[in-house]
Amino acid sequence: MKHLFFVAVASGIFSGTTISVKAQTNVNIEKYGDRALSKNSPKFIEGIEIKPEASSHTIIITNETGTVNREAISNPTNVKRPVYSGNIEYCSPLQFKYAMMTDMEVESITNLSLYNFINDWWATRYKFGGDDRSGIDCSAFTEKILSTIYQIKAPRTAKDQYKICEKIAVANLVEGDLVFFNTRGGISHVGLYLGNNFFVHSSVSGGVTISSLTDDYYSKKFVSGGRIIAPVTPIP
Repeated sequence: MKHLFFVAVASGIFSGTTISVKAQTNVNIEKYGDRALSKNSPKFIEGIEIKPEASSHTIIITNETGTVNREAISNPTNVKRPVYSGNIEYCSPLQFKYAMMTDMEVESITNLSLYNFINDWWATRYKFGGDDRSGIDCSAFTEKILSTIYQIKAPRTAKDQYKICEKIAVANLVEGDLVFFNTRGGISHVGLYLGNNFFVHSSVSGGVTISSLTDDYYSKKFVSGGRIIAPVTPIP
C-alpha cells in the first residue's frame, strides 16, 4: 500500500499536476433578534479566500497568484496592524467578522471607526429611555453613533429624527442613513443602515445588534429610509 501511495504521489509530481484541498472555515454563529446569522462565507474580490491552519489564532490569506501571507494573532483586539489601504493583506479580524455578518465583501468594510463603535456597544441591553452602557434605546443609540462617527448632533427621539430626514427608498440607502419602523404606532423604532440591507440598532429582544431589512418582522414594519438634511448643530 505504501508503494502504491508513493507511485500515486510521484505520478502527480512528475506529470506537473497538483492536488489542492480547500478547508471550510468554521464560524461561530451569533444570535441577533429572533434569527441566527447565516453561515455564508465572506465574499472576496478576485477569488481571494481565507483558510485556517491548526491554530485558531493564525490566519492564512491566499490570493490567486499563490502568495501566502501569515499573521499570527495572539490577541486580536490589541495587535497593531498597518493602516488599511484597500489591500486584503491588511484586513483585520474586525473586517472579516462584520463581512460575515452582513454578507459583504471584506474590502467593503472600510469605515473601521463605525464598526469599532458597533463592536464596542455590541449586545448592550435595550432599555427604554436609557442612553448608556447599562441600557440604551434605539434612538439614543442612533443619536450616539451619528454624533461619534458622523459628527452630527441629531434629535433624541425616533420621531424627531424622522422629521429632519429626507425620505430615502431602500434601493438608494447608503451607509450612515437611518431606517425607520412602525412597531407600535407611528415612527417608533430607528436604526443605522450599513449596507446590503443590513442595519445596526438597539432592539428590544437583543439589545445592540445587526438585523436585515429582509427579515419577516422588519420588512413588515419598515416605513422609510432617512438621510439627515435639515440644519443640525455640528459637533465642535
